[in-house]
Amino acid sequence: MNELDGARVGVVGLGRTGAAVVDALTTLGAEVHAYDGRAEAVEALVAPVASRMAGSPEDIAAALEPSDLRLLVVSPGVPATGPILTAAQAAGIETWSEIELAWRLQRASARPGVPWLAVTGTDGKTTTVGMLASILTAAGLAAPAVGNIGDPVISTVLAGKADVLAVELSSFQLHTTRTLSPTSAACLNVAADHLDWHGGPEAYAADKARVYARAQRAAIYNCQDEATRAMVSDADVVEGCLAVGFTLGAPGLGQVGLVEDLLVDRALHSARHAEGREIATLDDLAHLAPGGSADRLPAHIVADALAAAALALGSGLPGVGAEAVAAGLRAFAPGAHRIVTVAEAGGVAWVDDSKATNPHSARAALAGLPAGTGVWIAGGDTKGATFHELVRAVAPALRGVVLIGRDQSAMSEALAAQAPGLPVTRVADGSPREVIEGAVAASAAMAQPGDTVMLAPACASWDQFASYAERGDLFADAARHHAASVENEDDERS
Repeated sequence: MNELDGARVGVVGLGRTGAAVVDALTTLGAEVHAYDGRAEAVEALVAPVASRMAGSPEDIAAALEPSDLRLLVVSPGVPATGPILTAAQAAGIETWSEIELAWRLQRASARPGVPWLAVTGTDGKTTTVGMLASILTAAGLAAPAVGNIGDPVISTVLAGKADVLAVELSSFQLHTTRTLSPTSAACLNVAADHLDWHGGPEAYAADKARVYARAQRAAIYNCQDEATRAMVSDADVVEGCLAVGFTLGAPGLGQVGLVEDLLVDRALHSARHAEGREIATLDDLAHLAPGGSADRLPAHIVADALAAAALALGSGLPGVGAEAVAAGLRAFAPGAHRIVTVAEAGGVAWVDDSKATNPHSARAALAGLPAGTGVWIAGGDTKGATFHELVRAVAPALRGVVLIGRDQSAMSEALAAQAPGLPVTRVADGSPREVIEGAVAASAAMAQPGDTVMLAPACASWDQFASYAERGDLFADAARHHAASVENEDDERS
């Protein structure tokens, strides 16, 4: 870190994390050159920098080629195959993520041994990291959830108050992370996503696999996802690091899993060769199920809890045992727009899963519903995805489908081919509020007592909404308004 004093360093991307990187580098004495595609972001930067530039990726790449920058710290939005990283490589400029800089700062700090517990995967990262932080907090540790969730890692490291970090890592961040050595690490799953950013499925999976590099104590993999098992098998980990699988079945030796309604560890306690130990129950997760009923828990919520437990127990940190796992899972509150029950009335639960922006995450949310009880609000910006496999998988759980989205053709085609008898209502394009209110009205007409109406679009939101958050917020408001009107009608009848 002392070598950064006086070094010429570029920072590409000046959002919240990028601004924190600039602050850290200027504090270290670096000569910082700032770049962003948005003029307003460049103008808003308050830290003293040597130069600042707003321009397209091509403009920034052209500026890098003749520069004498020693290092480039890039935002996760900078594509692996794009002109900026291509130009940096051609110019011999080393590239780091904010995660790499934060890790090096951690190692050079007064507390170099603070453990990092790292999580990646196509889906489930945010939930798992939140559960992990909650378990560690229940053990009495200062354990913020950071990375692709919460505060920038670099800000947390510089504050120096954490006992352990629960770190969510995207494939974008991992691509330019070089020396991270997590105490425990997990890749939850791998499905096709962000392939345009990485250049193909092999490159995407390779960046996900980087989470296991130099893992110290535990490398956690998904027994139902062969790709993650292969990643652990091929990983260059620290000698003695344990491979620990998580499964929704009964766990074998070296695994954590489910035995009836118990979460059981057969990997991370001293008597594991002879027996499993109970670490939690499904009742500890019931508040995360539609309507608060443990028998309606989506399978992926249980899988995320098992992964979080394995990461925590595998860390070897004092006080992190079965009691902390159970208490942490009970205390965990899901993030906004991730399988959150926002209203209940007339025996119908209304669930906001607007963050389900790809087929893989929508399937995980819907597949666990009892047969024929789901009313699915689906559609939006497809990002080029196809939906035949998704519809085939979730159709048994559905009563019907309400389609939103400006172009509904891809989803309509899949529904016609894979679930031809399923009732489908199409909502006309309009303002964001009109679309959601139409979807809620159509869902209410379709749902029956005992059903779950789930907004799990399997698509991005950008065709009709500013973000998935706006989509989810409008849905929650409309669902609550509908639920209140149902309750008022019931009161009047009584």
